[in-house]
Amino acid sequence: MIGATDSHTSFASAEEDNYLGKYGVATPGPERWSKKFPPLTVPGVLEQFTEWQSSQSGLAGVWATENTREAIWDALYRKEVYATTGPRIQVRFFGGWSFTEDDVNRNDFVAAGYAGGVPMGGDLTSAPEGEKSPTFLVAAVKDQDGANLDRVQIVKGWLDSDGKLHEKVFDIVWSGDRKLQADGKLPALENTVDLKTATYSNATGAAQLTSMWRDPDFDSSERAFYYVRVLEISTPRWTAFDEARFGIKMTPEVTRVLQERAYTSPIWYSPDR
Repeated sequence: MIGATDSHTSFASAEEDNYLGKYGVATPGPERWSKKFPPLTVPGVLEQFTEWQSSQSGLAGVWATENTREAIWDALYRKEVYATTGPRIQVRFFGGWSFTEDDVNRNDFVAAGYAGGVPMGGDLTSAPEGEKSPTFLVAAVKDQDGANLDRVQIVKGWLDSDGKLHEKVFDIVWSGDRKLQADGKLPALENTVDLKTATYSNATGAAQLTSMWRDPDFDSSERAFYYVRVLEISTPRWTAFDEARFGIKMTPEVTRVLQERAYTSPIWYSPDR
């Protein structure tokens, strides 16, 4: 799982307050949000959209042992990589069979993760005798220059006996004193975005979130995957910055607020055949 820009401008910026458009004709200006893009379309394949619907794009995070071409390539090969929608969020993710709550707070958290399991992109095989379900260690840290974190989720996918794919999202750790509702949903945090000034406050959220999580619905006979999704608190989208900079007002359907996020490569579980 990686993130990247997808622009046709020679610009590689990934920040909402520095959005330079997908095409040269969509560089900053008071009317670009309402223009139709892309200018050339392929009927039935690539339909036109309005520029405000385009997104800023993302970044790829690579957990390499050192900052060399060889080490980065090795990390990509073993899939120890993750994506963000732009912010430089840091996230570690390990899966094993015997992690405990104490492992989350260890000074050697990362070393313990490697010693007791596999990192993002890794594979788990059949559980050791006596172990009922896999355990996962997660640690996420905010972009030091960006927004606080709202929550961390684990997305699980699995194949049932009929070969049908299922997915379920688990909120595993979050900021504030919120409680899961009866339907399993987590209430949203207060939105601190001021659209008049295109600003927000880090008065909510957390700088770091960590957790040990055990799959409550594990079936050792089913193939499964697990990946982490980290959500920031709400922040202004590039459309909000354009409104504030150019003194304009866009139409109501335009999205002005977003929650930036990170996604890890999955950890796969495969039972012995």
